[in-house]
Amino acid sequence: MRNRGTIIFVTIVLVLISLYYLSFTVVTTVVEHKAKNYAIEKVDNMKKELSEIQKNSLIDSIKKTYLDSVENIVVYPLIKKYTYMNCKERELNLGLDLKGGMNISLEISAEDVVYALVTNKNDSTLNKAMREARTKADKQTGANFIQTFATAYNTVKNPSSPTLASLFVTSSNKDRISIKSTDAEIVNYLTTEYKAAIGNAGDVLNKRIDQFGVVQPNIQKDVAVEGVFHIELPGIKDPERVETLLRQAAVLEFWETYETKEIANQLIAADQIITQQFLAENNLSAITAPKGNTNQDEIIEDKVISDEVIVDDSLATDTDTNTIAQDTINPQNNNILFQKLQPNFQNPDGSEVVGPIVGYAKAADRESIMKALNQPRIKALFPNDIEFAWTFKSDKNTGIYQLIALKKSKNTGGGVLSGNVVTNATQEFGQNRATAEVSMTMSGEGATQWARITAKNIKKSIAIVLDGFVYSFPTVQNEITGGRSSITGNFTLEEATDLANVLKSGKMPAPARILSKEVVGPSLGQKAINDGLGSFIIAFFLVMFYMWFYYNKAGLIANVALITNLFLIFGVLAAMGAVLTLPGIAGIVLTIGMAIDANVLIFERMKEEIRAGKNLKTAVADGYSNAYSAIIDSNITTMLIGVVLYFFGTGPVKGFATTLIIGILCSLFTAIFISKLIITALLNKNKKISLGTKFTINAFEKLNIDFLGKRKIAYVISGTMILISIISLCTLKLNPGIDFAGGRNYVVTLKEIASPESVSNELEKVYGDKPIVKIYGADNQLKITTKYKIDIDGTDQEADELLYEGMKNGGFISQDVTQDDFFANYRQTSQKVGPTVSQDITSKSIVAVLLALLGMFIYILFRFRKWQYSLSATIALMHDAIIVIGVFSLCYSFMPFSMEIDQAFIAAILTVIGYSINDTVVIFDRLREYIKIHITRDRKQIINSAINSTVNRTINTSLSTLIVVIAIFIFGGEVIRGFVFAMLIGIVVGTYSSIFIAAPLSYDFSRKSSKKDKINVEPKLVK
Repeated sequence: MRNRGTIIFVTIVLVLISLYYLSFTVVTTVVEHKAKNYAIEKVDNMKKELSEIQKNSLIDSIKKTYLDSVENIVVYPLIKKYTYMNCKERELNLGLDLKGGMNISLEISAEDVVYALVTNKNDSTLNKAMREARTKADKQTGANFIQTFATAYNTVKNPSSPTLASLFVTSSNKDRISIKSTDAEIVNYLTTEYKAAIGNAGDVLNKRIDQFGVVQPNIQKDVAVEGVFHIELPGIKDPERVETLLRQAAVLEFWETYETKEIANQLIAADQIITQQFLAENNLSAITAPKGNTNQDEIIEDKVISDEVIVDDSLATDTDTNTIAQDTINPQNNNILFQKLQPNFQNPDGSEVVGPIVGYAKAADRESIMKALNQPRIKALFPNDIEFAWTFKSDKNTGIYQLIALKKSKNTGGGVLSGNVVTNATQEFGQNRATAEVSMTMSGEGATQWARITAKNIKKSIAIVLDGFVYSFPTVQNEITGGRSSITGNFTLEEATDLANVLKSGKMPAPARILSKEVVGPSLGQKAINDGLGSFIIAFFLVMFYMWFYYNKAGLIANVALITNLFLIFGVLAAMGAVLTLPGIAGIVLTIGMAIDANVLIFERMKEEIRAGKNLKTAVADGYSNAYSAIIDSNITTMLIGVVLYFFGTGPVKGFATTLIIGILCSLFTAIFISKLIITALLNKNKKISLGTKFTINAFEKLNIDFLGKRKIAYVISGTMILISIISLCTLKLNPGIDFAGGRNYVVTLKEIASPESVSNELEKVYGDKPIVKIYGADNQLKITTKYKIDIDGTDQEADELLYEGMKNGGFISQDVTQDDFFANYRQTSQKVGPTVSQDITSKSIVAVLLALLGMFIYILFRFRKWQYSLSATIALMHDAIIVIGVFSLCYSFMPFSMEIDQAFIAAILTVIGYSINDTVVIFDRLREYIKIHITRDRKQIINSAINSTVNRTINTSLSTLIVVIAIFIFGGEVIRGFVFAMLIGIVVGTYSSIFIAAPLSYDFSRKSSKKDKINVEPKLVK
């Protein structure tokens, strides 16, 4: 085998890389398992009676405290020392359907940005033009709203109406536009502002998400619709708060600050009051330790750090730093507030502190500290104009945050200057400096105010605050005139870039619109993991058993390649930071089934070479050589489908596409190189390699079916199925999910079984319209679909509360279940798709399917140089898609699982197209080979021979893939059952169409073309 050493080296490198990246997942799993055991032990040792819900909530709270305390501790001392947070950032990324969390689509709307920039929002002409533009933009997909608005304004205005320019000119933008600006200049200005808002939105959204401590969030811009962002937040615990924060407009402000020495006495007094309050509530004296069981619920909820520590030697690398805070207060320390907030009263050398840093705290303590400082009794101690705010970033070594004392402006009640006066900010290296700095430019109006503010605050700090967090608080060295400032410090280029982006964030003047959202509860996510892994393991072992049974020792070699393939897929996913979703697991399992195809092609070619009289070594070499073209062609066509899905899909569909593409690449490598490497090594040692058992070695060897002779029967069968499908689509139609119809979906798990009809009737009383309620999986689990106020923004919380109210009024949940309990423990998922998104998904789905068909047509034309092959294959693919859609139309009303048409269904259709073309390409490849060999043989005979010679491969690949898909269908869980059912039908129909439709059609088209050519070249009679 040529290049044997190179292949071994590449294999070892890939395996080591996979081991390296997957090891982080193992480490985090171990740490989190210890955290959970620690929390369970703590709760079990409590003497207080707790309900199951309270107990689980408390366990989660203690576990979070544990993990917060170890996030900056080294837990994986490899070549480089990795903390728990470092490992968490590198672990295999699980999607929402496996981990629980929130998926949300936001739009920075051009309409909202234009409206935010208007000076007089009550102008009647303006509002009429906005309505006209909105109506036209809704009717015309991809319309430019700003241009449409400008045109509409000129249409509806009257002689007394203000000019377009006058609606937008302010003192802060007068250096860019004026009252005399033309409409074209105003359109250009608005377009620039809109693009700036979109450009900054990604950075603003990233920073807001960071506030929730989400590890591995996924933010992507929509490739087709400008201004739309798709965000995945796995593991999020407070979706309502996230939604509120993400949708608000960016608020960038400059604040004056207090010096810490100005409020030091008040801070000490606050600590004394908080300490006295704590001691009184817990019946303690200042010097007496608690006896017995104190109010542990409240103490644990506050997550207060103790002076006492527990050293976990099993995690420790440096035992002096590897400490975990206990969930109790040390009452012998009479500074309760200062146990959590380390005050910044003096420098280590004893000198007086200069600046606004009040103190330091860990991430887990920030909320409770702010809660304490915002108590009325405590706030009364401080000046009325003081405001406390945390720094956005923690110290990268210690994880400690700084608390900053801000001073409210008398004029605004907030910052002294709005961030919208910043016209530009850039990062650059300062002259004669080794560190970066930030250059900031302001508008004319902003420059005037900035000069006044800086003159007033020389040698004091001005804080740069975005969304309530302090990003920087540079000290003013002198009055700054002209509107250009430089912010210097020990910045790295990355830190300077971040600060420059923050300063430009004021260009997100309008709030983001929620287009769609989905919330998946952690319990449903855990069930999905269990179901997905179960189906995965079952399918994996079934396929390996089948390969061993059919191909004997060669099958065992294929299984080694299969295991290597699986390991590499997960390793590459982890290395790329790709998201593994439930459909992604289905994609991996499907890849396993399709990975068998390459080995089957190779083994069948080897058997043919042996039958031709070649020895084993020659048969192996020729078998691999002759199988390459079919393997490459079939995998490239399937990969084209994966690429289409990746660019047009979002969320789980994109996860499916990612794993499909990675799986195909890994399958090619392992099938072509790994299996050949093993077989060659065995042959070099004179080991015998059997290619089958006595039951399978000669299977289908002498098959000689006249497939073309039966093609008209197949045409009639297919025509009948297509006709039935079309009639069903016209009469019964389809069952569109909210992806295409818009609406709200809830999955609710009840303690007892409830009739869907009774739940629907009860919810009709609160929603006004009757929602659709169906059993979803288990008998006590319901899927509820409603269109309640779906076209009105900001009504999500109202719809959620009405769901709770209706379920409670109907007696489906206990009267003592609170709203928070219901959302945390009964509502498993919540999904919303607005009408705009459903229209966008519909158009994207149509484009995706058409692109897939076009891509198949072009690729086959390129590879086989015959339009007859391209056309026959495309017709066969359309045949497959129509029949699968028709089956869904016929069966959705009585099948015991969801058969909604959603994005996952479109992914299934595209996968069926990819699978079907895979079969067709293998037949065409053999046909091309036979035409070259058997030049004088009849075309009909050649095509029949090509089909007969590939039947063994077709049956083996189809059976192995069907085994896999059936395992997922039975054991994979309710969430993907409809998706898998579509693939199940598609595999059967696709296999049939490759043999009975695509190949026969290529024959008929070629025959008609030949007849036409003969007629065209026939000599004309000359009279």
